[in-house]
Amino acid sequence: MSVATDLMVSNIIRDYGDQALLLECESTEQVLAAAAALRHAKLPGVLDIVPAARTVLIKLADPRYHAPTQQRLKQMSADSPEPGTHRGPHVDVVIEVVYDGADLTDVATHTGMDVAGVIEAHTAVPWRVGFGGFAPGFAYLVGGDPRLAVPRRSDPRTAVPVGSVGLAGEFSGIYPRQSPGGWQLIGRTDAVLWDIDRPRPALLEPGMLVQFRAVTGNSR
Repeated sequence: MSVATDLMVSNIIRDYGDQALLLECESTEQVLAAAAALRHAKLPGVLDIVPAARTVLIKLADPRYHAPTQQRLKQMSADSPEPGTHRGPHVDVVIEVVYDGADLTDVATHTGMDVAGVIEAHTAVPWRVGFGGFAPGFAYLVGGDPRLAVPRRSDPRTAVPVGSVGLAGEFSGIYPRQSPGGWQLIGRTDAVLWDIDRPRPALLEPGMLVQFRAVTGNSR
């Protein structure tokens, strides 16, 4: 299904209390397109637009905006691409990765590729930031090579090192800090995903295009 589908009509709009609405989408790509369309529309009373894997939360300033915003959502159409949904090849962030992750060989086995093939697949095309979550700075990246869709580990780790690059299901992601986790680890990066002293603390924000680049590095 194209992201140019009529997003507001084809998907479900639910009440989320009296000061928010929840738009249910069929894919992360539709989430990104819907969020871009909503930002472009600049609807009165909308305080925040929060994308997730299959939903977009629309937070409202006051209950009086609930009914008119819901009506506008029903009227909105994405029959033509909205700004930001088809942005061309421009890459927003390049992430340098040392591909020596503890699960790299297991990922190769899962995918039927060799290690070099996994690295090539992960770096060949840009990934799109779908949404954030789990920890400040953590971004769920979508749109990579579909061969890299692998299950989470059956035995999650109690401590995953900061900067670890992983795969889980359709997503790739980078751990912004040491934390428990069950993703398949394929590499590591020195990129700082979250810095409260930056004007925009999160390095990766929804809609951005991210390119991974393989580099050599010292063993940890």
